[in-house]
Amino acid sequence: MTASARGITVRAVLSRFYIPSGLLSVAVALTISAGASASPVASAAKTCTPPKYPGSGYFTSLSVTGTSCSTGAKLAKSYYKCRTAHGLKGRCTKKVSGYSCTEKRNSIATEINAAVTCKKGKAKVKHSYQQNLD
Repeated sequence: MTASARGITVRAVLSRFYIPSGLLSVAVALTISAGASASPVASAAKTCTPPKYPGSGYFTSLSVTGTSCSTGAKLAKSYYKCRTAHGLKGRCTKKVSGYSCTEKRNSIATEINAAVTCKKGKAKVKHSYQQNLD
């Protein structure tokens, strides 16, 4: 192979690696700029310690997305107050602390087991509870 042919081959090999590294630089720059504009609250679901249940029963789980565990615990207690304002078997039909909540229940004569999901924008709080009815 002649010297000029070797030069073309070396340039072709180097250019093959130059383009991907250039694309890598662009990808890194886009990732950094996207991270800079992200909100400070993590968007992954976080499992929290449920608060103490105010009545006869207990909170069985609590998880939050886009908000803090402290906010989730306060919301669970506020939801309890809204729900029990209509009696032990009552339901909450209004927003609680700005969150819209839905509840799925399994009931027997002596207790209610339920899962509650509350949403406010991108924030989500899920909790479950057991309410004793005796």
